[in-house]
Amino acid sequence: MSKHTQQLAAFLAKLSYEQIPEHVLDRTEDLFLDWLGSALASEGARPIPLFEAYAQQMGPADGPARILVNGRGTSAYFAALVNGASSHLVEQDDLHNSSVLHPATVVFPAALAAAQDLGKSGRELLLASVAGYEAGIRIGEFLGRSHYRIFHTTATVGTLAAAVAVGKLLDFDQQQFIHLLGNAGTQAAGLWEFLRDAADSKQLHTAKAAADGLLAAYFTEQGLTGAQNILEGEQGMAAGMSRDADPSKLSDRLGRRWALVETSFKFHASCRHTHPAADALLDLMQREGLRHQQIERVVARVHQGAIDVLGRVTVPQTVHQAKFSMGTVLGLIAVHGSAQLTEFANLALQDPAVAAFRDKVQMRLDPEVDVAYPQRWLGRVEVITTEGRTLRGAIDEPKGDPGNTLSRAELEDKFRRLLAFAGQRSSDEAGVLIERVWRLRETDDLSQLA
Repeated sequence: MSKHTQQLAAFLAKLSYEQIPEHVLDRTEDLFLDWLGSALASEGARPIPLFEAYAQQMGPADGPARILVNGRGTSAYFAALVNGASSHLVEQDDLHNSSVLHPATVVFPAALAAAQDLGKSGRELLLASVAGYEAGIRIGEFLGRSHYRIFHTTATVGTLAAAVAVGKLLDFDQQQFIHLLGNAGTQAAGLWEFLRDAADSKQLHTAKAAADGLLAAYFTEQGLTGAQNILEGEQGMAAGMSRDADPSKLSDRLGRRWALVETSFKFHASCRHTHPAADALLDLMQREGLRHQQIERVVARVHQGAIDVLGRVTVPQTVHQAKFSMGTVLGLIAVHGSAQLTEFANLALQDPAVAAFRDKVQMRLDPEVDVAYPQRWLGRVEVITTEGRTLRGAIDEPKGDPGNTLSRAELEDKFRRLLAFAGQRSSDEAGVLIERVWRLRETDDLSQLA
């Protein structure tokens, strides 16, 4: 068995709440609020009611864990399933750059559901969530860029990240974490092909990752053994899912590097691969005083990962698919100056000016941008004006990145906008939820958190 997997499992087993620095706990609360808003913003939106109906059909009539979008009690498994789906729909959940993993949408649904089921406190929830982030990010980095070209990392690695969070709530020792990784890793799945058809599978990815991670932890606690070398074995995840796996990433500065605080918040309500170009175009247009009618053509200079994901979408058929269309996102930025939830809902598919601008946009692989990725997501655009001028825009840290992050005031504002978009909760209710999240460390009863 790899020493790196052993070191990761030992770190997870020994990690205590007291070892986590204050700024890491603060950021975990920030990320939790951001995730909660994403989950609640999806209320009533397709395909979330399908997941709710499935939970009602197959799950218990009541239970200790809560489905966020409807408040119903159910088992931990079905709460993790629905909450995992709902928090990834509006494309406002977080992203860790170098692992290309959306940790919140898999870690928090599993951790919160299990914490409610097991009667754990807010402090224990935070500890478990940190463990899930730290493990998931490192496993994502381990599997490398080649994994992401075919596999949706949040679906595959997310299963292990969710499992680790629940395993921490169950107080697993080092050997149990080894079995847990084996039981979670053998379930890991999720392919990008759904984007070509505007299919709903992306929500199934995160739903199953959260629920299957929880399942793996509960089974492991009962004594179910798992593969001892699921990450690096001859028939393990790296062998089947990667061409550039780096085992040293699994144990990278454990206890010294807190990877959780490297996680980025989403500002625009679209695939993160569109954000660097969106910020660069917005900055250029503001700097030059340009209107969209003055732009003849835009070249977004991007990394290969952006082409692999966004290149599948030419003319989007749904709002969700529009969030993976570079032309649509840049069209919203150019025409309306914003690519938030309301712009996508009301304008992305309906506005002829956005559609016309979409046809002016092309992506081109840029060596500088590609070499920096995934550690850094650089924004580079070239704009050719109707007058024949060539203008260039550059952003090194998109809005939401650790070096250009959202303050707590901005996160609260984003949370209120997310809830207002769903239209099911008042501003006063949003304020109550914000206060509850900021007091997680003092909370003993998580049953009524949301």
